[in-house]
Amino acid sequence: MRFAIKTRPEHQTWAEIRDVWVAADQIELFESAWNWDHFYPLTGDTLNGTNLEGWTMLAAMAQATRRIRLGCQVTGMIYRHPAVLANMAATVDIISEGRLELGLGAGWNQQECDAYGIELPPLRERFDRFDEGVEAIARLLSQTSTTFEGRYVRLTDARCEPKPVQRPYPPITIGGRGPKRTLRTAARWAQQWNVITQDADDWRALKEVLLGHCADLGRDPSEITCSVNVRVDPDDVDAVTGPVDAYRVAGADLVIINLPHHAKPDILERLAGIL
Repeated sequence: MRFAIKTRPEHQTWAEIRDVWVAADQIELFESAWNWDHFYPLTGDTLNGTNLEGWTMLAAMAQATRRIRLGCQVTGMIYRHPAVLANMAATVDIISEGRLELGLGAGWNQQECDAYGIELPPLRERFDRFDEGVEAIARLLSQTSTTFEGRYVRLTDARCEPKPVQRPYPPITIGGRGPKRTLRTAARWAQQWNVITQDADDWRALKEVLLGHCADLGRDPSEITCSVNVRVDPDDVDAVTGPVDAYRVAGADLVIINLPHHAKPDILERLAGIL
């Protein structure tokens, strides 16, 4: 089993998060570090709290670190046109010298969309847009020019230059648990599937659905890292070993440790000693 960390960019300062990522960069156990793609906090005071933007943070973290891989878990497709996101991803991959993990999701946050005047389509349309967006991004990052005639995404001899360091494109992480659409898109495109679940049994059942989609599409499931998030209790850090062991038995490839707010860098050494 492999390990990563995630810091929620809500209710925290840039310096707090940067110091934790820089410390994680020095600990070999942690292969990647993740934030999220939101504009409002999701916990605590969601109306008056603070939340740093994820992609500009990734670009800065790419310069602050040297080894650890970097990703946004996961980018809401509704927030940015897929062609814009492809260019962002290529740039961050270049800045990081090939360490970007490209996290993608359909998006869901009604509060943010209402506040910013961003359309949040009905579920079916949202996933239709997501499927088209993932394909358009993959093509833009890997092809010299791309013409794409979708219902929602239309590209005409579109270029994305310079190309990312990682070829054909940075590994795609698709996050979510929707059995019919999300997991099928993951089976088609993802190099990593990530989900937040209730417990190991819930995770195992979702993985079986993913494996079924892989079989239908002729995709080798060993090409997909199956990951899960586990949250650390700041009052009982050692308790994280229980769910980690359960997901290990369930077959998880990667556990992403969700750190508490205002975590200090020394929590990483403690985690490294018990995981």
